[in-house]
Amino acid sequence: MIVRKNMGLASPLVLVTLVLGFCFATYNLVTMIMHNRAISKWVEDDANGGIFFDPVIKMPENVRKPKNARLPFHVAVTATDATYSQWQCRIMYYWYKKKKDLPGSDMGDFTRILHSGSPDNFMDEIPTIVVDPLPEGLDRGYIVLNRPWAFVQWLEKATIEEDYILMAEPDHIFINPLPNLASGGFPAAFPFFYIKPADYEKVLRKFFPEEMGPVTNIDPIGNSPVIIKKDLLKKIAPTWMNVSLKMKDDPETDEAFGWVLEMYAYAVGSALHGVQHILRKDFMLQVWQLEPYFSKPPWDLEIGKKFIIHYTYGCDYNMKGELMYGEIGEWRFDKRSFLRGPPPRNLSLPPPGVPESVVTLVKMVNEATANIPNWEA
Repeated sequence: MIVRKNMGLASPLVLVTLVLGFCFATYNLVTMIMHNRAISKWVEDDANGGIFFDPVIKMPENVRKPKNARLPFHVAVTATDATYSQWQCRIMYYWYKKKKDLPGSDMGDFTRILHSGSPDNFMDEIPTIVVDPLPEGLDRGYIVLNRPWAFVQWLEKATIEEDYILMAEPDHIFINPLPNLASGGFPAAFPFFYIKPADYEKVLRKFFPEEMGPVTNIDPIGNSPVIIKKDLLKKIAPTWMNVSLKMKDDPETDEAFGWVLEMYAYAVGSALHGVQHILRKDFMLQVWQLEPYFSKPPWDLEIGKKFIIHYTYGCDYNMKGELMYGEIGEWRFDKRSFLRGPPPRNLSLPPPGVPESVVTLVKMVNEATANIPNWEA
């Protein structure tokens, strides 16, 4: 009798244990599935066919475009009428035309936004709209302060057929057909390693109040390259302009940000509108040797499947193909060597051992200058 009683008590305990164990296992399984689903929304195809985790947002499924859908964007570049800006724009426009209609491209029409206030000699060669510069003295010699004001004017007066806009710069060269990397209300941008909002919280709080959230809500970007919906840029551009002017007016901010002040202004302006960007490192590669703020900054040695070359500061090499930091090399290419006139046709190629990115840049400059009529005019 005692044995039967104990066995009778044991059976319900075993059943309860089994049920609890089953529930626990089911919970873990469901949690794992949900976790994997959540992660899958972070994953984006990169240009090399791999995956990366979007560090900014979980991409909502309802704004993903079908893989074969074409969402053209208007290419817009702000420029001055200085020779230095003109020859860069001519090279950029040459390569835009070469890549525009290739498979994989979403590039639409092109506009050079000339913020000199009057036409120049290249109106017939490059599609151009003329807008006014800032009132005299307002930029305090910081010419890029005219960029947001130029976009404000262009967006007000131009008829733009495309729903998206790529904000670009004269020293950009298209090396591969560029698709629309944006998704709905989420613009695409290139992350710059030297834009560090968290390092400047005290300064940024003057323009980005605490009620807007942590300063990490400010993306590590500038306005270029950015692909953004036209209607969204219309909202951001006036804020971007006003923040730029206020930053320049504040001595502490001006000293802290220096030549990247306008980049921080766009990042803050878009964050004030609650806009977050998809960060795409494959958007652009950078060819440079030396920046004022950095002795040996990271830069890109290979082209891969990136879309834009941004050539910034000069590249100096000896004839062994060794990079010369802080010295004039036996071979060099520096866009600032051509402030008063365009580079000559048929630049000498770098010596053996120089990275692919530099060789490709010089070859692309040479092809453009060889085929653009009246290049040295």
